[in-house]
Amino acid sequence: MAYITKRASGEGWEIRESRSTGRGPRSKTLATFGELTEDALELAESRASQPIDREGLRKKALMVGAPLAEPRSDRAARELISELRAGRRPRRALEGLIADEIASGPSLSSDAARSAADWLDASLEGRGAALIDLLLLGDRLPSRRAPELGFPGLVPR
Repeated sequence: MAYITKRASGEGWEIRESRSTGRGPRSKTLATFGELTEDALELAESRASQPIDREGLRKKALMVGAPLAEPRSDRAARELISELRAGRRPRRALEGLIADEIASGPSLSSDAARSAADWLDASLEGRGAALIDLLLLGDRLPSRRAPELGFPGLVPR
């Protein structure tokens, strides 16, 4: 069984495999990482004595607080969307291939997701500045005054 633990030095993480032996439980390091990447999972898989559950390891990494790398496909998609939004298009042949690959499934993007496309490649500083502007705008919006609360008078029965 593969699991994730903090390295003994306190810096970085390990994917380890535990097994039972005649002399008791033993474990061995399959891979070390600072950020859980596909490469680290591939290395661990190549060294493991049993098949490993990649999705299970990702969930375990989240549970113990190990950082996860952005999947390559997500990073590539985000970069492509940013390039397209900036007016830089790929060659016609590549455009056709991308469209064919994407068209094979139903549209997964909502209007809100398409509206947020400009923010996909924004830096954390840029996102923070936009959030501050939005909060300051919210402070300047007029608020409606709530009517005064009154309690009914006490009337003897």
